[in-house]
Amino acid sequence: MSRLLVVDDEASIRMLYAQELGEEGHEVVTAGTAIEAVEKLQGGAFDLILLDIKLKNESGLDLLQSIVKDRHDLPVILCSAFSCYKDDFSAWLADGYVVKSSDLQELKDEIRKVLAKKQNR
Repeated sequence: MSRLLVVDDEASIRMLYAQELGEEGHEVVTAGTAIEAVEKLQGGAFDLILLDIKLKNESGLDLLQSIVKDRHDLPVILCSAFSCYKDDFSAWLADGYVVKSSDLQELKDEIRKVLAKKQNR
């Protein structure tokens, strides 16, 4: 079982991911802001972060840079409603990128791929 941190400013997305990924056997912890995410990261170990790029008045890409700097061994998958961020150099720091959809199969596949890659390091 993997411990995932879902960082998204939309409560409905956090609930959906927590339910769906929990059913996949993951322990899911959620955060609605970058500050809350940092607090959760300081309070426990995680295997993977699912990070929204646009967080109300905060930048998920800024948080990504901070995570990579401080916890370079912690994989991050960016989840965005916009595919255009794939071309942003900052997004290249992430281990994966998924465009949000009501069908979470692509996200689940990306999680499996990134976690498998982490185990093989």
